Amino acid sequence: MTVNIYVGNLSYDMTDNALKDAFARYGEVASAKVVFDRDTGRSRGFGFVEMPDGEEARKAIDALNGAELMGRNMRVNEARPQKDRR
Repeated sequence: MTVNIYVGNLSYDMTDNALKDAFARYGEVASAKVVFDRDTGRSRGFGFVEMPDGEEARKAIDALNGAELMGRNMRVNEARPQKDRR
């Protein structure tokens, strides 16, 4: 079961590859995506990582929540399902 992980308080200079590298130390990363503002093209300071192994994902969450990356202390937890915006 793939685990979707929310990663907040990211540096505005964070890239998808740098985010993936941070999590890859704890296991296989299916995807890593920093969210960018549509209008400005600037990072919104958060992103999502998908890890296919639940145990590896929990290890990554425990290890990286509060950890410093690129000068910012990340907030890392399992992502909640997106609410319907209708």
